[in-house]
Amino acid sequence: MSKLVIIDGNAILHRAFHAMPPLTTRSGEPINAVYGLVSMFLRVIQDLKPDSIAVAFDEKEKTFRHKEFEKYQSQRPPTADELLSQFGKARDFFKAVGIPIYSKPGFEADDVIGTIATRSFDKLKIKNLKSKIDEVIIITGDRDILQLVDDKTKLYMPIVGLANAKLYDAAAATERMGVPPEEIPDYKALVGDASDNYPGVGGIGPKTAEKLLEKYGSIDNIYAHLQDIEPKTRQKLTDGKKDAKLFHRLATIVKDVPMEIDFPQMEKWKIDSPEVFNLFEKFGFKTLTDRIKKVGKSIDESKQNTLF
Repeated sequence: MSKLVIIDGNAILHRAFHAMPPLTTRSGEPINAVYGLVSMFLRVIQDLKPDSIAVAFDEKEKTFRHKEFEKYQSQRPPTADELLSQFGKARDFFKAVGIPIYSKPGFEADDVIGTIATRSFDKLKIKNLKSKIDEVIIITGDRDILQLVDDKTKLYMPIVGLANAKLYDAAAATERMGVPPEEIPDYKALVGDASDNYPGVGGIGPKTAEKLLEKYGSIDNIYAHLQDIEPKTRQKLTDGKKDAKLFHRLATIVKDVPMEIDFPQMEKWKIDSPEVFNLFEKFGFKTLTDRIKKVGKSIDESKQNTLF
């Protein structure tokens, strides 16, 4: 039995950039987001003690969601240059640790994460693992990913900058969102999502959406029982049916992205590798170098103890 941690690289790097004060390398390049990401990564290692680790990033290209809905995320400002320049450095860190990085043109990191999480429990598609994965924990600041939470998959989310984090199981996810994880895409299709810039069904608010989903369980079942719904709400749903179906597709994380996944490689990470120390020397991470040595030592001691 083993635990797989999947890191949402984009979400954590964005959060770190806004949570950390300005910081530069000796050559004057911005490095605060990478510093914050590494700090959180070390806490994740200590708190969750993963056996396997993977990282997912967005691609630069637009996704299928942009093609289906032109206004998708169009209200978001461009990523600051000071943050953009740190994505390559973040990738360099994960490579130095030996953690595989995944992304797929046409899809978001959310979809890549959903695919890795789903496939991690497919015994027929995974070979040569030291032990079977029986738990997945996703590290992200993006609450959309709560829809992936179930009895085997949890979400570890920073709640105040990078200082604290909460582990969400299905009960906690339901309390946070007002609906069970599997109904989150249906809920978002009805009420919309301002952060992704789609409005939902006109006139349907959170309370109405929650009541509808509590009774019918899904968008499809709601529309299958339109005649049972009171006239005013029925008319709103009828008028917004096309939008509801579209927004449901936008809100749903894809769990079958066509991609190769190397699960054995996810077990081969080493936090205190020479490559990491060389990189930290370049970045000027003196304090983090000391921390990573201590964490690496504790991991080695833990592995030794399991042998006896």
